[in-house]
Amino acid sequence: MAFDRYHIIDSTLREGEQFSTATFTTAQKLEIAGLLDDFGIEMLEMTSPCASPQSTADIRAVVGAGLNARILTHIRCLRDDVQRALETGVHGLDIVIGTSPQLMQHSHGRDIRQIIDLAADVLGFVREQAPDIILRFSTEDTFRSREADVLRVYLGIAELNLVDRFGVADTVGVALPQQVYGMVSQLVRLTGVDVEFHGHDDSGCAIANATAALEAGATHIDTTVLGIGERNGITPLGGLIARLYTLDKAYVTKYRLALLPQVDRLIADLCDIEIPFRNYITGTSAFIHKAGIHAKAVLADPSTYEVIQPQDFGLERQVSIGHRLTGWNAVQARALQLGLELDIPTLKTVTASIKQQADTTPLTLSQIDGLLMEAATQCVQ
Repeated sequence: MAFDRYHIIDSTLREGEQFSTATFTTAQKLEIAGLLDDFGIEMLEMTSPCASPQSTADIRAVVGAGLNARILTHIRCLRDDVQRALETGVHGLDIVIGTSPQLMQHSHGRDIRQIIDLAADVLGFVREQAPDIILRFSTEDTFRSREADVLRVYLGIAELNLVDRFGVADTVGVALPQQVYGMVSQLVRLTGVDVEFHGHDDSGCAIANATAALEAGATHIDTTVLGIGERNGITPLGGLIARLYTLDKAYVTKYRLALLPQVDRLIADLCDIEIPFRNYITGTSAFIHKAGIHAKAVLADPSTYEVIQPQDFGLERQVSIGHRLTGWNAVQARALQLGLELDIPTLKTVTASIKQQADTTPLTLSQIDGLLMEAATQCVQ
């Protein structure tokens, strides 16, 4: 397992740019990169400089920002792409070529032998030009490729001793966790090279697949903020953090967790979208407790119904009480917040009133406070 030695490669500035409403200016890219760097992300992947002149300028701007994070760019397996990428001053190249039957036929038109020969040529060229640059080689659409073809490619490249890590990509989101585990574990065992996982979320398995990759020995996981990217996007940064936190908080303490709400909010604003109500950690419902039995237990010991502690992310839990499911323990907690010490029979009477009224329309907090203040006044009289 690599849970205690993994790195996150955040691709918000590459994969994220492929999201339907993402169009980041240079200033915005610098803001995103700076905040992710403050969060503690180890590597930032940017769009290929071959995409446009502005993409080239943006890479240079982020590289020149002097961040702690290493800046990578994602390019095709072509010498011209390599040359243009090296001219930007990036710290690493993420080279990719498709190996599925679909991509071999409709993308580049090469067979497996030709892919290996091309990769050997391009990777050798990189090392001639930049011996110390961080270098990754990845197959695209790994999990719709024939396993024998994929292994043939990786083993052929491994013999050349040119790359720092291999990448495997669930490009269309079809892989199951056990498939990811099997592929990654084979690569780790057969090549001894670090492995990166890039997983799309078309069928809802991106976080589970990323976790399976780490269990199998992967050392790098691709994420984007809020999971934005092509179609349904990829493994969300917050979702990966949540998954690892629940396994062992120590796995994520290297990051400044309290910045996560700010990171998510920034991307939501720039993409003109809302943070989903059920979003991992930062969704509006993430730490709201409503049912009476839940509220009672959480008020006594938050760990009864919370596996993630909101305060670790600069957030607070809420106990919702203005509804028909409320219980007197939750009402008592609100009374105490107001400095009111009411006996249990009185609290139960107020609770019954809340339930009755909420059967028609939920009550606001100010309405509940009014009922509690009225009850307190009557007790004094």
